[in-house]
Amino acid sequence: MRDLCIFTTFVSFLISLSSVSVANDQSYLARGSSISTQDVTTAILVSPNGAFTCGFYKVATNAFTFSIWFSWASGKTVSWTANRDAPVNGRGSRLIFRKNGGLILVDYNGMVIWSTNTTASRSDRAMLLNSGNLVVMDTDGRHLWRSFDSPTDTLLPLQPMTRNTKLVSASARGLLYSGFYAFYFASNNILTLIYNGPETSSIYWPDPFYMPWDNGRTTYNSTRYGVLDQTGRFVASDQLEFEASDLGDEMMRRLTLDYDGNLRLYSLNITTGSWSVSWMAFPRMCNIHGLCGANSLCKYRLELESCSCLEGFEMIEPSDWSKGCRRKTNTMPFSFRKLPGTDLWGYDLNYSELAPWWMCRDMCLNNTNCQAFGYRKGTGECYPKAFLFNGRNFADPYNDIYLKTPKAVWSSPELAPGPIHICKVTEKEAYPSSQMFAADHSSFKFGYFLSSALTLLVIEVTLIIVGCWVVNKWERRPETMDEGYMIISSQFRRFSYKELERATKCFQEELGSGTSGAVYKGVLDDGREVAVKKLSNMMQGEQEFRSELSVIGRIYHMNLVRIWGFCAEQTHKLLVSEFVENGSLDRFLFDYQDLTYVLQWSQRYNIALGVAKGLAYLHHEWIVHCDVEPENILLDKEFEPKIADFGLVKVLSRGAGAQMLSRVHGTRGYIAPEWSLNLPITGKADVYSYGVVLLELVKGVRVSSWVIEGEEVVEMSIRCSAEILKEKLATQDLSWLLEFVDCRLDGEFNYLQAATMLKIAVSCVEEERSKRPSMDHILKTLLSLVE
Repeated sequence: MRDLCIFTTFVSFLISLSSVSVANDQSYLARGSSISTQDVTTAILVSPNGAFTCGFYKVATNAFTFSIWFSWASGKTVSWTANRDAPVNGRGSRLIFRKNGGLILVDYNGMVIWSTNTTASRSDRAMLLNSGNLVVMDTDGRHLWRSFDSPTDTLLPLQPMTRNTKLVSASARGLLYSGFYAFYFASNNILTLIYNGPETSSIYWPDPFYMPWDNGRTTYNSTRYGVLDQTGRFVASDQLEFEASDLGDEMMRRLTLDYDGNLRLYSLNITTGSWSVSWMAFPRMCNIHGLCGANSLCKYRLELESCSCLEGFEMIEPSDWSKGCRRKTNTMPFSFRKLPGTDLWGYDLNYSELAPWWMCRDMCLNNTNCQAFGYRKGTGECYPKAFLFNGRNFADPYNDIYLKTPKAVWSSPELAPGPIHICKVTEKEAYPSSQMFAADHSSFKFGYFLSSALTLLVIEVTLIIVGCWVVNKWERRPETMDEGYMIISSQFRRFSYKELERATKCFQEELGSGTSGAVYKGVLDDGREVAVKKLSNMMQGEQEFRSELSVIGRIYHMNLVRIWGFCAEQTHKLLVSEFVENGSLDRFLFDYQDLTYVLQWSQRYNIALGVAKGLAYLHHEWIVHCDVEPENILLDKEFEPKIADFGLVKVLSRGAGAQMLSRVHGTRGYIAPEWSLNLPITGKADVYSYGVVLLELVKGVRVSSWVIEGEEVVEMSIRCSAEILKEKLATQDLSWLLEFVDCRLDGEFNYLQAATMLKIAVSCVEEERSKRPSMDHILKTLLSLVE
């Protein structure tokens, strides 16, 4: 019997090996078949010559794209991607060749992410050709769909460039997401490179300074067609022609619009698997628009390009120059900093010829939209600039830029070049004391001196009197001063570490601790009681930390803990917030040992309502909490709830379809399923956590203790409990609530409110987030039952 088992296992092993081999070397995908990201191999199709492979390409820990890559290149260089901006989950996602002829990519939840839209019944198979072209063909071999017709950032030999195709760069090195650069046929029939940024767009190739024919192009041929052959020559209908430095040799090539906006032709060394550049559109990178972002300069140093912020500006994102720089301050008055041999291309407010320098300066100074002006000596050409973009230095300077800069940021006199009025004084005027009592004009000079001294004395006495009056009124101000004014006068501010050390008595009284750090009680110099949180594992720099806190500091809602300020000194990162008297909800909800105070039903319902209000407000401000749990719900002396620890993850983008990817953040049992599935995190993650809190408010028991016999995973137990509750709530009989609701209430609760809270909770913990309600909807439902 034992030998039979061993033999069976061995045969099964051989079969599995053979299935891997078949899947790995599959030449086509038949109609009605499919393959999953969880299959043994991620390869789906291989071209007959073995040069290209098509399959699921891993772009993150649990995220995949459906892509084609070069088999012989080290690192599997991708040539085409179907779902470039919408990776699918690594668990349960599939590529399906439907029986109706459509080739589709579906995510784990069945959502169609990409499709060939070929639903004709004659579709027969999907095949990867030797050229790297993935095609869906019919029984006669006719192509019904081709990947060559929808390129991503790469054009392959013999792949046509037409009026309907466009190359779009990647967002950054090593990432497949769409970036800001595009290569396409413009409406004037010319192959064009354009920068399409979040704030502006501009064509940068061919050189926009010249007319098309000066660039060797023609606008008259409207066929809009271009192609790269296998020898390395590219020819297009607008007379664009270029060729590889290794022209003539037939080898693996690709024309790629790289993430930095440069169009490059690459050749593959099959022996080493490495690529070499055989042609590029821009030998000098500073001519590419948007490379360094707004308010910056691209400079040539020792044949290399580097970016730097303009005077008075600072980087927005230290790791990404494409986001550019922002002003450190906008204080008045302004003057001008000369940047010799520099130009900022485009975005001119005006243009003047034969204008004197001072006139050009005044035009910019008197226009609030003017950020700088360009001036060419000799010709008198003047270009006031509304937007500081595409800045670069020239080896042969012919243009100077005068940057409008607040005087507060001047670091030396040379920051304000040009004509400067200097008061030249004689030695006699500079040192008048020896001549003050000269016989000729002694009476006049003494009188002038005396009147000046008396004037100064009167002004000084007046200022002293006014100052004393103001101080006296301030000290005698009524104690019943409007509280709103007091809050505004002591708004969100920066504290020193020593100040907080003194307020907390060297961090003696710890109120609690969590994943983000420990919290200590303190008393500020003005007598306010505060909670000081020492933030742990804060990796970002001070500027990023302060920018995130600037958003938190503007948040004010009665059901959110008020943030008073922060401290950012070297490694010390602390948050200062209002002190909430009764501490966190978990103390009153789960501490069965202390029966001195039990939350009554009206208080529980009010807590559910208040938390819903706070979360709805946060979601309106595009902030996802990501850690909603009883430990982060504080209760004041009236047992009104206040949500703490909000805003400690990045704020969502304020665009349509805004999404956020981040690391898992939260406590086991309260974490929404999308965290483990590596899906974009939205406000629906907070809805899931809120649903778990509702269950705990009703039952009075932490969900981690709900584990059903035979189940080891808390999440699975919650799901099972939700299904049971859903069945019970569907009946008219609510008598079972008496056993389910917290026994400490002795049956004193509102049956309708309890049933409503459980219905909301069940809908909140749906695994598919699209089925969960919004916080606005939850809030309206709860308010409808307020007595």
